[in-house]
Amino acid sequence: MKVTRISQLSGKKHTIDMDVTKEQLERFDKRRETGEYVQTIFPDLSKELREFILTGITPKEWDETFK
Repeated sequence: MKVTRISQLSGKKHTIDMDVTKEQLERFDKRRETGEYVQTIFPDLSKELREFILTGITPKEWDETFK
């Protein structure tokens, strides 16, 4: 599924196609109410892709900013 986020670093819109479901994204949207961790919702994603879901920062953008 394609996931689009706005980077908290650059303000740019990024889209990444990743192996997540609509149900997982709905759980993510409700995490403030449920207290569920992003690692629990997306256990099969890398930490870089979980970071993208949280902040919109792509792995490339992260590397370029925090060399």
